[in-house]
Amino acid sequence: MGQLISHLSALSGLLERDVRLIVRTAPHRYKNYTIKKKNGDDRPISQPAKEVKLLQRLFQKEYLYDLPVHPAAMAYEKGTSIRENADRHSPNGPILKLDFANFFPSIQARDWMNFAHTHELLDDEEDRELAGRLLFQQPRSSPSLRLAIGAPTSPHLSNLLLYEFDRRIYEEAAGEVVTYTRYADDLTFSATRTGYLQPIEKIVRGALRDLKSPKLKLNDDKRVFATRKYRRMVTGVILTNDNRLSIGRERKKLIRAMVNHFKEGKMPPENINRLRGLLAFASDVEPEFILRLTIKYGEQTIGDLLHSNE
Repeated sequence: MGQLISHLSALSGLLERDVRLIVRTAPHRYKNYTIKKKNGDDRPISQPAKEVKLLQRLFQKEYLYDLPVHPAAMAYEKGTSIRENADRHSPNGPILKLDFANFFPSIQARDWMNFAHTHELLDDEEDRELAGRLLFQQPRSSPSLRLAIGAPTSPHLSNLLLYEFDRRIYEEAAGEVVTYTRYADDLTFSATRTGYLQPIEKIVRGALRDLKSPKLKLNDDKRVFATRKYRRMVTGVILTNDNRLSIGRERKKLIRAMVNHFKEGKMPPENINRLRGLLAFASDVEPEFILRLTIKYGEQTIGDLLHSNE
């Protein structure tokens, strides 16, 4: 008999019968809504109920955190960031960007079961199946359990399940003198010369054909190739031709205008958090821009925006 339910009960303080009910019904306990992408399309979000989210986080902390994530996986892990992802490519010239289609929903509970068997996670088959129910959603339109965009465990779990893919691509890319990183569904490759990138797409497609689990496909519409003659952007960060990182002129212009409105007391309250997010991003990627803003608008204004907990 498995120990998962009793262990989650002890960790959460919930009764075992309540934990078992939550876990068994977890795939259907999601609130579904959409948010707008930058291109105007809708991104579906599935937010687990608070009791499901609690057990998901406890499970992740207890069973998943010590498992290896490949260094090429730059999203959601301690010590990684959008800036670090871009910085890996800053010394190089041309970049190739590929994108997984329908990334999270393509990862299914059966992929978790394969992973759990391979790594001998949990001691009981029932526990593995229960963990799959806890970690995966069952959308109304799908007969299978799928990784939800919105569950706190989905990002880290996706990195775990793609370890072997990342390892293979990293090693084969290195053999071509190419740098590889993956930020969730965004795959970025860079090199000192364009010719080094020519075999990469074939390597990736071959690895995806050989990958037994999870089964992923590329979104060909999002393929991007750029050289130093054009704007090279990696996860929203611009690579300059002098090997630095920048947030870009458009963002700087927007931030200056918003800071000016804030200082003059003309900014609607609902826009202040957006400004704070933009400043935090700029502070991480291009701190010298924050210094110039501080000189222009005053230390108190910029400091209040950067450090306020409101």
